[in-house]
Amino acid sequence: MNRIYSSLPTTVFEAMSALARETGAINLGQGFPDHAGPEDVRRKAAEAVLDGYNQYPPMMGIPELRQAIAAHYAHHQGLSLDWQSEVMVTSGATEAIADALFGLIEEGDEVVLFQPMYDAYVPLVRRAGGIPRFVTLKPPHWKITREALEPVFNERTKLVLINNPLNPACSVSSREELELVGEFAEASDAIVVADEVWEHVVYDGRKHVSVLNIPSLRERAVKIGSAGKIFSLTGWKVGLVCAAPPIMHVLGKAHQFMTFTTPPNLQVAVAYGLGKDDDYFVSMRQELQTKRDRFAAGLAQAGFPVLPSAGTYFIPVDLAPLGVGDDVSFCERLVREAGVVAIPVSAFYEEEPVKTVLRFCFAKSDTTLDSALERLSRLDLEATAAAAG
Repeated sequence: MNRIYSSLPTTVFEAMSALARETGAINLGQGFPDHAGPEDVRRKAAEAVLDGYNQYPPMMGIPELRQAIAAHYAHHQGLSLDWQSEVMVTSGATEAIADALFGLIEEGDEVVLFQPMYDAYVPLVRRAGGIPRFVTLKPPHWKITREALEPVFNERTKLVLINNPLNPACSVSSREELELVGEFAEASDAIVVADEVWEHVVYDGRKHVSVLNIPSLRERAVKIGSAGKIFSLTGWKVGLVCAAPPIMHVLGKAHQFMTFTTPPNLQVAVAYGLGKDDDYFVSMRQELQTKRDRFAAGLAQAGFPVLPSAGTYFIPVDLAPLGVGDDVSFCERLVREAGVVAIPVSAFYEEEPVKTVLRFCFAKSDTTLDSALERLSRLDLEATAAAAG
């Protein structure tokens, strides 16, 4: 068996979800909404599977979708993309990340990663032969600094994998932070792969800045988006990939031997969805921001020290003021004592984890969120914190 995958432990999502099933707890761990997603987009997929083409579509994606991706990013992010040479469709963003790692690095190449991080990154880097080098970001603002980058970049650095907005921390990198990453990548002649799946899920009037908006990165970066996140259809697994032609040529080769293609009916539906009026994207963010604010206020009232959530479906809580130094133990107690599941953010670190932060998903119905808050408000928070250490 492959030593990398065979030695992996059960993921924290599996463990906490199993605990939720065992106890009947409200699961605010995994990040998926509990609504069906936009009906018009789903209906397009249904119509396409009944009335459309269901054999192999073009490997790089159907032209209709690739054109829609280029038009969408031109409108929303000011990017100028050639849909024929700079755009590809994959079976999800995770596949696109794997394509990039398998296509762009070789045995012994160093890859810079930012902790906390999506848990698929490290196994994929290692399986591709890369050596991970970690930049540890710290609460409450999780900022990328020059001092943090200097020790990990060198002549062996071949790739940088960044997540913006940053899923586990619910933070959004500024243009200045991305320019700093670009400066170091340029000096090392490294390619930056940007997991930007939460690009439309940002709050408080923020505008997403893509790596392809950074001049120093336009020709040395890969932008990865997700239709599943854009349309709250997390099971669809349709990735949107953009890069300069020399990079895209290699990504296409990796994709060809990874999944080869993506269901054509979903591609048709996503092409339709990407052309929706701005009102859809604005109202989606407003609805989620309202839920964020409602849930954050309830958590604060229950005594939880809430950290800022600039994007994603999540709210982080820093347990340090409560004296907690073991977020895993606290989350386990939270399930059994309050009947609510959260995710310990230490699970998103490979080394030297921050052990005081947990994360709640608020992309749920108001009824579910209110039930969770009611349970949390009854919790003896000080006693639970003391028991968790």
